[in-house]
Amino acid sequence: MPVFASDMLSSVAYAPDEILLALSLTTLVSITVAPWIGVAVGAVILVIVACYRLNVRAYPSGGGDYEVASKNLGPKAGLIVAAALLVDYVLTLAVSMTVFAAYITTAFPLLAPYRVPVAIVGIVVISLLGLRGSRARPVLLAIPTYLFLGAVFLTMIVGLLMVAQGDVPQAETADYTIVHDELADQASLGLATVLIVLRAFSSGSVALAGVQTVATAVPAFAKPRGKNAGNTLVLSGFLAAIMLTGLTYLASVTGVKYVDDPHLYLVRADGSPVSAEYEQEPVLGQLAHTIFADTPIMFYIVVLVAALVLIVAANTAVEGFPGLASRLARDAFLPRQLASKGDRLTFSNGILLLAVAAIILVVATNASATTLIRLYLVGVFASFVVGQLGMVLHWNKRLRLVIDPKARMRMRINRLINGVGCVIAAGVLIVVIVSKFLAGAWIAVAAMAVLYLVMGAIHRHYSRVASELAPDAEVDSRTIPSNTHAIVVVNDINKPTLRALAYARVTRSSQLEAVTVAVDEEAAERLQRRWNEMELPVPLTVLASPYRELVRPLLAHVLAIRRRSPRDLVIVYIPQYIVGRWWEHILHNQVALKLRTRLLLVPNVVVVSVPWRLRSYSRQHRGDGPDAELPLYGQA
Repeated sequence: MPVFASDMLSSVAYAPDEILLALSLTTLVSITVAPWIGVAVGAVILVIVACYRLNVRAYPSGGGDYEVASKNLGPKAGLIVAAALLVDYVLTLAVSMTVFAAYITTAFPLLAPYRVPVAIVGIVVISLLGLRGSRARPVLLAIPTYLFLGAVFLTMIVGLLMVAQGDVPQAETADYTIVHDELADQASLGLATVLIVLRAFSSGSVALAGVQTVATAVPAFAKPRGKNAGNTLVLSGFLAAIMLTGLTYLASVTGVKYVDDPHLYLVRADGSPVSAEYEQEPVLGQLAHTIFADTPIMFYIVVLVAALVLIVAANTAVEGFPGLASRLARDAFLPRQLASKGDRLTFSNGILLLAVAAIILVVATNASATTLIRLYLVGVFASFVVGQLGMVLHWNKRLRLVIDPKARMRMRINRLINGVGCVIAAGVLIVVIVSKFLAGAWIAVAAMAVLYLVMGAIHRHYSRVASELAPDAEVDSRTIPSNTHAIVVVNDINKPTLRALAYARVTRSSQLEAVTVAVDEEAAERLQRRWNEMELPVPLTVLASPYRELVRPLLAHVLAIRRRSPRDLVIVYIPQYIVGRWWEHILHNQVALKLRTRLLLVPNVVVVSVPWRLRSYSRQHRGDGPDAELPLYGQA
């Protein structure tokens, strides 16, 4: 639970902020409304958790909604869920590190102007830890989660005891007034009020974001995996619902104010607006400041522990995104490089892609958690809706195969639970799209649509290539080329050239020649004389180059051979230097790279790179030994 459910639990650090932020549009920030929204969100958490408890038991392989949708609704529905989940994982990392930066700057106000760099540093550190990999990491990640639970429950218990004794503490912002324009005042009545309350409810529903993390991490649980993952969901959902409800209630009774732009909408008790430099604390930070006014050290403990648990939540994205990307790559929906693990047995390509995307989002939104959460909610509930609809169809299929009355009754109850979850998730999704579409939710919709189209195009490409490369039944697979014509590219008579000649001779091609380009006629004549003096048993062909080009004459020579003998195989041996320093790449192999690139486009031509390791490489890889100790031309 502390590792995989940290995403859901840590959302308590910013879900109350979003509820109060939505309600700040009206005069409804009071004890009569905000706590009930917290209760409603808590109830939804329990319903969705009950739904996903059935999901993980029915599909314990860890595919989550992607597997559920693919198997019950078809590949296209699975692709919709995959696009939503990929966007969600990127936003999980971006949101967690943005809120992390907010808590860090709350504890250390001097860092407030550097919130974006703090968030970026957090993303980089989390990504590096993910790339490194460690067996001890889960134990270390569990500690902040337990500390966070302890800090939040201690804050709630102390605060509720103070309220019960009639000693209700007042937040620093309790005397502040939220200024409304004329439109906002009119919005306090009628249908607009209902819409604002629904918007606040949908904003608080961000606490559900971590459900998918547990659903996709089922293979990491001990056996029985489905049961253990389901129990983890129930426990973490129950804790998240209690914490969200309690914090929202305390925020209301203590008078906590939280708005989008404090310097525009927040006025002090004396009627003066707050300054543009004013940095409002997160709701949990304000509550810790208020409840532990006599023990300031507790404020820092609560805030720093909240920052730590957000690091753990960010780690769930680093674990989940590469795994999902790998599964999609194996299904040919993403580039196959994402399917393989790196040297430390981590999906390094997926982690790097995730980190880059999250950093772009943080920079583009100026580390605004509110803006990122608007993008977050669309993908979360889109995958909920499709996944729960898939589970309803799953139970329909099972009911056709089961005769036992008790089992059928149990399946009908499960279908009802998933159906209710689907309806609730669809309702929240509609509210999110209607209330937040122009405020930024359209970006998430567009990103999901683009990802869906790109993954579909990649799948079609891989299918087309597989069809093209499939063996043809009409062609005899034993057919070999009529002859092989080997060409060794010679620039000078040196050890790499002699090695290339030795390797070419070992292959015993039908024809073998060495080819050089006479860029400098005098140098070409000297090369020819030395070739004859060494009595090398391979004929040397000197190609004229009136325009002092290297690649074009060699390419023309190969093409001429191909025209004379279209069925022959041409093998071109090119010596290549293996260097040890980055700047040496600039000084070597440039002509070889150009020639190799051009020759790869010619049919029936094979390019062979013959490596020669320079001493700079051997010094950095002493176990390989220097090339000078390997056999040369005369010993081959």
